[in-house]
Amino acid sequence: MDTVTSTNDVAKDKARSGARPGTLIVAEQQNAGRGRMGREWTSKPGNLYMSLLLRPQGTAGDVAQISFLAALALSDAIVLIAPDLKPQHKWPNDVLIEGAKLSGILLESSARVGGGVEWLVLGLGVNVAHHPTDAGQATTSLHALGATGDQGASNCTPQTLLAVLAPRLLYWLSEWQEHGFAPLRQAWLKRAKGLNGPIRVRVGKEEFTGTFRDLDGNGNLIVELPGGTMRSIAAGEIFLPQN
Repeated sequence: MDTVTSTNDVAKDKARSGARPGTLIVAEQQNAGRGRMGREWTSKPGNLYMSLLLRPQGTAGDVAQISFLAALALSDAIVLIAPDLKPQHKWPNDVLIEGAKLSGILLESSARVGGGVEWLVLGLGVNVAHHPTDAGQATTSLHALGATGDQGASNCTPQTLLAVLAPRLLYWLSEWQEHGFAPLRQAWLKRAKGLNGPIRVRVGKEEFTGTFRDLDGNGNLIVELPGGTMRSIAAGEIFLPQN
């Protein structure tokens, strides 16, 4: 597709019409892209904008773990397409390079009558050719980082990235479906930014500081508070030191 409101919107419409799991929507541009918490996602041509329709089994809490596998798949793809880059994961689903945000991941779903999830749309936007400069946080793109592909910068495109990313998404989806969250947790932590370091957490109107210690078996953030108590965070925003 050329231009859409957002690939998630198109995928959700298809989900409601009974489309099969695995339906993939890719667009060159979005005019109403969005990220977590309703934030606008800049969507000019040259970046990757995609949404994948899934019909996973499990509770809403279970399927939220798909955001971790999406981050894992993307960081794997980056290493494959640009081996010199060192992607890191920031909880819950950001992928950073050199401390700057490279991508956005957005899950949207519909509840099943009687419990569970009827369908889930995994939306993924990756800064390939450009990145916003007014996002209120450090951002970057693959081209800005020198990810040029084998034959120069023109060879690192949304299409070449998708060709590497799609198999990694299928791999981690299979791992999650067969083995649960444990292998995702282990792999995610290997690239976790700020592990065992200071962290500031915002949950609603509350803010506190501590030390980032772990993920639990559900993907919750485990923070050690100054007094030594461990606190589990299921949803919120985190802030890490810039260096």
